[in-house]
Amino acid sequence: MDCRQCASPLERPGDYCLVCRTPNADAVVLELDRDHATLTMLDDEEVVGKTDVSTTPEEGGEAGVVELRNFAGRVADEVRRKRPEEIYAAGDREVLRAARDQLHHSFYRVGDGDEAEDPVEAVLARRGDRALEVVEASPAEKLGGSHSTLIGDRAGRTAIQTVAGHPHVKKIIPGPIDAGGSGSRTGVRAKATRADENGNVRLLLRDGSSVQENRVVTTAMDRERGERVRADLNDALAEAELQ
Repeated sequence: MDCRQCASPLERPGDYCLVCRTPNADAVVLELDRDHATLTMLDDEEVVGKTDVSTTPEEGGEAGVVELRNFAGRVADEVRRKRPEEIYAAGDREVLRAARDQLHHSFYRVGDGDEAEDPVEAVLARRGDRALEVVEASPAEKLGGSHSTLIGDRAGRTAIQTVAGHPHVKKIIPGPIDAGGSGSRTGVRAKATRADENGNVRLLLRDGSSVQENRVVTTAMDRERGERVRADLNDALAEAELQ
């Protein structure tokens, strides 16, 4: 593949051009299995290339930890070559988590539920349909409202920070704490509920018999787009082991 700007040859499809310093892909879709990863590079709504990375999984122990880290590192290296604005990921959560830890990017989770059959098509449909504002504020700046107490101590704060880190979340408004629920010994659990007609969702935090409902204001302007943000939030909470 040649650079779309200066026609210099690129070593891999979708690579960032080091000659004219121009990106050739603005998004990467990761389809992750434990032994194989496919990276699909997109520029706007066009597929510009694919790359495959494979590994032979080790059975547990330190060897398994090292092999997974190395596999995720190879996937991360391929993504870095593209310098994408957005990363979408589907498939094995263990591999996804390991790759994200090495990239330090926000990932959009796709490929679950109705979109499971073809993550790339799901992303193309999403990119063609959405024009959601990205909020650049830090997670701490997004927390507001008259109630400042969060249940669950460190785990509760982690849940809030996970949600606040989403680029389409504008503000989180903590609600009052209801201590009248049924007891539970499963620790803190968090879940984003169905989006309303304005695209906003509720974040429910549960800790034992205590429940806190927090309002999450998003940049989505309707229920359909709000549902996509909700799905992203729940995936992020699941990966943080809060569901």
